Amino acid sequence: MGWVNTVIDGARRLGIAEALLLDSAGLPAEALNWERWPIDFITRLWHAAEQCTRDPGFGLKVGGGVRPASIDAVSFAMQSAATLREALVLVQKYQRLISDGGRFQLLPASRGTWIVYHPRQGRLAFSPHQIEAVLSAVVSLSDWIGGSAVRPSRVQFSHGRLGGIAGYREVFGCPVDFEQAFSGLLVANELLDKPLPQANPALARVHERYNAGRLAVLERSAVSAVDLRQWLMVRIGPSLPRRVDAARVLGISERTLARRLADEGYTFNRLLDEVRRDLALTAVKTSHQSLADIALSLGFAEASPFYRAFQRWTGLPPAQWRRRHGL
Repeated sequence: MGWVNTVIDGARRLGIAEALLLDSAGLPAEALNWERWPIDFITRLWHAAEQCTRDPGFGLKVGGGVRPASIDAVSFAMQSAATLREALVLVQKYQRLISDGGRFQLLPASRGTWIVYHPRQGRLAFSPHQIEAVLSAVVSLSDWIGGSAVRPSRVQFSHGRLGGIAGYREVFGCPVDFEQAFSGLLVANELLDKPLPQANPALARVHERYNAGRLAVLERSAVSAVDLRQWLMVRIGPSLPRRVDAARVLGISERTLARRLADEGYTFNRLLDEVRRDLALTAVKTSHQSLADIALSLGFAEASPFYRAFQRWTGLPPAQWRRRHGL
């Protein structure tokens, strides 16, 4: 709800009353008393804010207004981390405590590390303001955690430009590109690996235990395709997660999991394939890893089945697709 309230506060600062915003989104007033919102409710709120404010910079302003309270206890764990990179890893690990709407991926590149944001929308398409708010919030929180301005060297969005380029330059302080393959920020490695002023290993362990406990409770109640997709995104590796593992984490039987996924038109294997595809496209497009290493990181025993899967996903072998779209 911290993220929801940040959107509502951003609209209020532009003269849009809370009641009008909720009514425009078709959401009941009592929704503000809920502990969590379905991702489509949040998307409806964003679309309503976009329509009501008519401000092309709304997402950037909301992200710039994000403060530690917006992401609850995860922010305290970030503040205790040794480096900004370690703080971002904590965000990856505990993303679901902040929002169900996406995940972050860190991809090393020659000029630094890409902080890539993968939106995980529900049935409704995200407003591009949502994406801009997230990347703007990364910069805002990095400044807060680092104790000084942390500026990326490059920013890009998968959608088209919403407002004047000066607004983007003011927020990010670097070149900004649009209609790219992914949305993310490129940050110099020396900034990510610089020791943080308030690092506290003992306190970090306290926050780790607390957030791990909260995440465990939340995951036991997760039963939707969106939840399972996000669970898969952070667990795919050399060893693939199994349906029995997902059911155990969610606290339900495999049969119940299969039935609930079927209600949404999915199977476990279809979701697993889609997530591997998304991760593969991003890695081949942006990473300097070899194709063989990418294959192993996605749970393929060797390169040849990865090549076959990639050609099924894109119609092209990965090397050819990389030359056309990637590095």
